[in-house]
Amino acid sequence: MTPRTPLSRKRIIGAAAAVADQAGVAAVSMRSVAKVLGVEAMSLYHHVPSKEALLDDLADWVFERIELPEVGGSWREALTARARSARSVLTAHPWALGMMVRSNPGPALLQDHDRLLGVLMTHGFSAALATHAFSAIDAYVYGFALTETSLPFEPEDGAEEAFAVKVAAPAELYPHIARSRAELFGDGGYAFADEFDYGLELLLESLERRVADASPALRER
Repeated sequence: MTPRTPLSRKRIIGAAAAVADQAGVAAVSMRSVAKVLGVEAMSLYHHVPSKEALLDDLADWVFERIELPEVGGSWREALTARARSARSVLTAHPWALGMMVRSNPGPALLQDHDRLLGVLMTHGFSAALATHAFSAIDAYVYGFALTETSLPFEPEDGAEEAFAVKVAAPAELYPHIARSRAELFGDGGYAFADEFDYGLELLLESLERRVADASPALRER
């Protein structure tokens, strides 16, 4: 008889993530997680005190998968890598979009936030500007991931154009939409996913100007 793998907090959180991946975070309960693990729900309480604590752990599970930026290198490269990593995690686990802010933040979440602020403040950002930058970038990443996971088609070659044709509005009533569609798809190379890096660059370019204006010494480097 194969011995049963003992329960642990890590296994329980992993099972909760599996439930959320399959049916959404609303489906996560002590009972549903226990079913995945093949145990009684009461046995989970030896490792996790409550469902709320489990959800806190689940939020931290998300942040554990987001790449931490390195302090000391290029702040733009660090923020770009972190933003791309966060987008990848959130599109792989769309339920996580509602888990990014918790009243009991875990160590992975706190480490992520501390590292981001550290990257910026090391490069001349004031605490206030670093916080503004952090908030703007996260709002952009979360919003883009939400849009991307809500699209009524699977991103693939030609999917955007096919959808645009399907929902085409009358050009005589909406001439600017018609012009935009014609120009975007004229060479057949448009993909909504490409908007992420373009929009991120717009944000980073604005931040670069702001920090240079606030720190004259940086303009001399």
